[in-house]
Amino acid sequence: MYSRTTSLLSRSCRYFFRAPVPQRQTFSVSARSFAAINAAMADATSGVTADGLKSKLIEQLQAQHVEIEDLSGGCGQAFQAVIVSPQFEKKTMLARHRLVNAALKAEIAAIHAWTPKCYTPEQWQALHQ
Repeated sequence: MYSRTTSLLSRSCRYFFRAPVPQRQTFSVSARSFAAINAAMADATSGVTADGLKSKLIEQLQAQHVEIEDLSGGCGQAFQAVIVSPQFEKKTMLARHRLVNAALKAEIAAIHAWTPKCYTPEQWQALHQ
């Protein structure tokens, strides 16, 4: 009985007698590395602009009204759009989104987030009355 208690105690208190864990080296960035990181992040923009998206939507969908907002602070990674086109007549929301996504296939592949809101001209007029 005594040996069992001793072995249980020694197992449970084993962490008290371990060698100290060596301190890990802290992470630091030199000025040169920091400049390189900033330059790499500056190149991380998608190259997609709100004006480019707008012109392509007007051209391909004959959109009557297009509002595009860059939600990513100018780096071209997240966009929200309001698109008014007669091509959306008698189409479900999914079919409308598929039309827009097909028109902007290359651009959508280059960005992180895309949120279209698609309206027919009649729906747009009803929203603004």
